[in-house]
This record gives sequence, structure tokens and C-alpha cells, in this order.
Amino acid sequence: MMESYGKTRELFVQRGFSGRVGFGARPALLIIDFIRGFTERESPLSGDLDSSVISTQNILRLAREVSIPIYFTTVEYAPDMKDAGLFPLKIPSLQWLVQGSRWVEVDDRLAPQPDEIVVRKKYASAFFGTDLATSLASKKIDTLIITGCTTSGCVRASVVDALQHGFHAIIPAEAVGDRAQLSHEVSLLDLDTKYGDVVSVKDVLHYLDALKDDPKSHQHRTPE
Repeated sequence: MMESYGKTRELFVQRGFSGRVGFGARPALLIIDFIRGFTERESPLSGDLDSSVISTQNILRLAREVSIPIYFTTVEYAPDMKDAGLFPLKIPSLQWLVQGSRWVEVDDRLAPQPDEIVVRKKYASAFFGTDLATSLASKKIDTLIITGCTTSGCVRASVVDALQHGFHAIIPAEAVGDRAQLSHEVSLLDLDTKYGDVVSVKDVLHYLDALKDDPKSHQHRTPE
């Protein structure tokens, strides 16, 4: 698998893919769908995401320290699933994600603070059918650090839409996860070659830490 991965990446580079968007000046953290329905083993929608949640914890801790905007997403439906469209035909297990159930709550290890926004969505992208883009624009955000699950699903869709809305999309590899390693690795390659920058958690922490000493650090904060 790794040999094939390397050869595929080399092919893309040779053909003019895999450029860098880089970090911008005004970041926000977007945590995609780290909810109980995806992180707790009792749910059929879950995967082995503990290491990705822990990596996200580390980013979240520093993001709060430097006071950048923080967004979470969840997926939730009415009990009759009439607001889910055709999605349940592809994923019948979405019926677990009923409004008001414990499964749509953000994982306790990442519990949102009162001033942090939880975006409630019906489909894969954090942008589709939500006011996320408007909220980010009102804060003059230009960079989205995107963590969460799944790499091949909601993370991928959100990164693609982030690019299409004009945001620098940064994906810390250790802080996103999937139910299957193959899907995870292929999606990271696809995202890095076409839509955003896949970097290490260390790179993200270094970027955020530098905001502490930035004489223009007030630019990263939401105006009162």
C-alpha cells in the first residue's frame, strides 16, 4: 500500500498537482462530527477514532488559549427522517442520529464551550445547508484548520467546499480519522493533491503557538 501511495503521489506532483495553499492570517478551527454516534463503539456508525480525538484535543487546547474562533459540527435528523432526503438509502444507520439523542452530542473529550458554535447539518459538508460560510466571513476568517471524521466523507466534503469558498484548508493528518485505513489514506492523498494542505499536528501547533508572540495577534481574534 505505501509503495503504491508514494508512486501515486509522485505521479500527481509530476503533473502539476500538490501545490501549497499555506496558512493564512486569520484562522478558525473546524471540528467535523466528533460526536458520540461516531466515536462510541455501541453505534454502528463508529470507528476507532480515539487517537484522532486526542490529537484534536491538543489542537483545541491551544486554539482556545490563543482565542481563535472554534466551530463544531454534528449531524441530526427528525425522528421520522423526513429531513434526511435520500441519504438514509445509502446509509441506513443514520437513523441513529435523531435530534435530542445522545448520539448527536459532541464527544465529552472535546465538549464545546458556551462561546463556541455547533453547526447542525444534514449532509456531509459543513457548508451545505448551513450558515457556516456567512459566520466565517463575518469574522474575516481566511484559514480553516479542519479536524474530525470521516476523512473520506464529511471531512473531505468540507475541505472541498472550504476551497470553493476561498478558505485556506489545513488538514492535520493525525487529527482526522475514518472507519477504514484504506479510505483514510486515499482521501488524505486526494485532499493534499487537490484541495488543501495535509500537514502534521506539530505544524498546526507551531502555527497557533506563534500567534501568542505575533504583534498583530489581535487580527486573529473576533472583534468585540
